[in-house]
Amino acid sequence: MARHVIAPVDELPPGTRKFLEIDGRPIAVFNIKGEYFGLMNRCPHQGAALCEGPLIGLAQSSDPGEIEYTKLGEIIRCPWHGWEFDIRTGQSYCDPRRFRVKAYPAHVEPGTSVVKGPYVAETVTVKVESDYVVVEL
Repeated sequence: MARHVIAPVDELPPGTRKFLEIDGRPIAVFNIKGEYFGLMNRCPHQGAALCEGPLIGLAQSSDPGEIEYTKLGEIIRCPWHGWEFDIRTGQSYCDPRRFRVKAYPAHVEPGTSVVKGPYVAETVTVKVESDYVVVEL
């Protein structure tokens, strides 16, 4: 699996998302309370740009008339038909056996571990000797 640098951490604060295309695939990366998740930006229902929908919570009920909202800001609602998916897993709550959006792992790494570019400029040694800058070739 190839690694791709998305953005510095400070450019993707909690509650935000970033859209990008990787190898021709539309992806959105979310920062949910300091954790990072990636989803394919395509609703499996009819192909809408899924990740452009609102972030909502999950309504659950243990008893009739009792509704509790959980996972606030962790559910994405498709802007076309309102289908809902869990950002952490890509799981739909409409029919979990049939519909699921592709989820991608996303995490933070120190800048020093990022893959270096393929090109390297030739360097020369520079020293200071008796108040003179000296290049060694």
